[in-house]
Amino acid sequence: MRGAGVHRRPRNRTFAAVIAALFVVSLATSAQGVPIAPTEPDGTLKVRTGRLVEVGPTSSEHGFPTWYRDSNGIRLEPCTTLDDPLCSALPDEVPNPDAPVSFPDNFPGEIFYQLASSTVTGTGVNMTVSMDLEGAWANEVVVDGDQMVFGRVRIRDRVIADGTYRVTHPYGVDQFDAAGEGINFTEDIGTTPGLFGQALTSRIGPFLKWDPEVAPAAPAGYVGDPSVEHRVVGSPYGTNYVSVERRNDDGTWAELARTDLFSVQGRHATNAGVDVQAATYAVGADGKGFVDIYATSDAGQSIEVRDNGLGFIATGLEGDRGVYYGRVAIDQAADGKSVTVANLGDKPVAVKQAALTDVVTITRATYDADTDALTVSASSSDQDTTPGRLTVMGTSLVDGTATITTVAPTATVKVTSDKGGSATAPVTATGAGMQADAPIAAGFASPVDAAPAQRVTLTGTGSTGTITSYAWRQVPASAGGTEVPVTDENRVTLTGSAEAVATFNAPPVAGPLAFELVVTGPAGTSAPVVVTANVVVPDPSEPPPAPTADAGEDQTVPRGATVRLDGAGSTLVDDYAWSQVSGPSVTLAGATTATPSFVFPRMALPTSTTGPNPSYATTNEPVVVRLTITGQGGQQSTDEITVSPAQETLTITTNEFRAGREWRVAGTSNIVAGQRVAVVLGRDLTGQVLGFATVDATGAWSFRGAGSVVPTAGTTTTSVVSAVGGSITGATFRRR
Repeated sequence: MRGAGVHRRPRNRTFAAVIAALFVVSLATSAQGVPIAPTEPDGTLKVRTGRLVEVGPTSSEHGFPTWYRDSNGIRLEPCTTLDDPLCSALPDEVPNPDAPVSFPDNFPGEIFYQLASSTVTGTGVNMTVSMDLEGAWANEVVVDGDQMVFGRVRIRDRVIADGTYRVTHPYGVDQFDAAGEGINFTEDIGTTPGLFGQALTSRIGPFLKWDPEVAPAAPAGYVGDPSVEHRVVGSPYGTNYVSVERRNDDGTWAELARTDLFSVQGRHATNAGVDVQAATYAVGADGKGFVDIYATSDAGQSIEVRDNGLGFIATGLEGDRGVYYGRVAIDQAADGKSVTVANLGDKPVAVKQAALTDVVTITRATYDADTDALTVSASSSDQDTTPGRLTVMGTSLVDGTATITTVAPTATVKVTSDKGGSATAPVTATGAGMQADAPIAAGFASPVDAAPAQRVTLTGTGSTGTITSYAWRQVPASAGGTEVPVTDENRVTLTGSAEAVATFNAPPVAGPLAFELVVTGPAGTSAPVVVTANVVVPDPSEPPPAPTADAGEDQTVPRGATVRLDGAGSTLVDDYAWSQVSGPSVTLAGATTATPSFVFPRMALPTSTTGPNPSYATTNEPVVVRLTITGQGGQQSTDEITVSPAQETLTITTNEFRAGREWRVAGTSNIVAGQRVAVVLGRDLTGQVLGFATVDATGAWSFRGAGSVVPTAGTTTTSVVSAVGGSITGATFRRR
């Protein structure tokens, strides 16, 4: 996501800007802000009296909304060109500012509907508050479909002293605990491509405009002149000022600075645009029928539909509250054709092409749970000599109906037509209720052959069905066809006999043992299953068999991943004990079980953004863990496993310091884990941190930061390091 920052507007009206910040997922902010509810002087909450209320149609010229409207009726359009000093795009965001703006090859990376800021200075305060309605690109590259519009509140004072501050501005109040790095706060709401209505939920709105009671008046057609600071109106809380307060030791607040002067940019929308919600057709067997057009725009517009080879004359649509509809007769095939919808009142005339589709009507969507049959019936409005062919879940409808056998229907079904139409309907189910699955018992013993007093585990977790209870009991065993009864000599005490896993200590006499498992559930009781084990008495002249530890195979895992160890290959085990031998400190969960786990630590990153990090160093040391098992007679055996961090490959694809005021550093990682990447100034990783980025789901990361760190003439490189271990040092950056 792009980020615009403090905006400087020279008196000669040449629009310049300092672009601040940084993103991939979030800005590395200091003094994280907490929005708090504005209050009246008597302490009651202020009621918000306005906001953004409507977003207009998308423009066919660039794909952004034609306008946004606030609750005061002000409608602003985006500033997309460089030829209007009162509503200009940022020159640094146009690839070639000396050529005309054109989409998509020479279009700005950022555009604004509202660009508003105020700088307030006072005792220890030098703060900028920006309040923008901004259009940008999801991946910072001008690609149609990646358009997004968000409301932004940004508050910055990088040198303010430590303390707790309260900043009141036109769109609310934010509180900060500054500690060492000043205040650097950004809130963006509406950053999903294509969902332009999200910006309506941001704090931006109503729009700010010059106070009409204060001379001079705003230029005609604009909310103000961005090169002239002026008092404004528009705050939904009546706070048309910026106030900075610091909390005293006794909890009271002291105001340090205040201003009611703002720089604002915004142009009243003159065009309304037009959007086509649907363009459908219906024709009968005789080839005659109608085209239906559904469109939206601002209220009171002159909207018409134009023929694209269907043989009708241009026809005006009827409108009501910004919704427009028209119906025209046709006498020929319409599939594969389109219409043009135009707003005649716009200059230039706004037009949208709309492909015609048929209308699909679903008349039945039922599922019979007894027969596993999903039945769908539907029809197409195209009924000429080549009627629409309908499909549902990959199955064609024959004579308007399809029956699909499935044990798990979806909650809704979607029927599509080869003429472009589709419809979705909920599924209605019938049939008797489903019953619980019958329980089936299954189990095993470990170890199968045990020495006297050795612990044996009976495991019934492999049982299936709906199970509410387990029951283990010792039963007579069989040896060579002869029944071996349960006697006082071979009887054992079962621990956990009503659980899925039970244990016992082997008796002192040799011979077979048998245990019956029965599981029960709502559908009844299972047939019993018998699990067997043998007691083997060693020769008293021989030492007891020694246990053997097996910690598993060595592993290589990404940093931050959960490492699961497995000592189940060990033999003659009474007790497990895992411990760390070396490497970065980890916490072993389940250290006395056969299968413990731990999280491999991430790489620590350099942290200082105000100076170098001279003691910082990376490490690729593995974690070594030892397994110690104890067997009969207290005999022990050990084995070790080495867990190494996976090697991350980082790349730097962009490395620039732009116009003496903005860093742009971006790249990729071969490990997609949401890890942070630190960007460091200099030829190694001990330099000052410029900022941080986060690797996204595609493996990309990107840092954009304001040029508060200006490299000296002799500094030509940056370095990066990732929390999962990758690093690049001494990458030469380009000055633009």
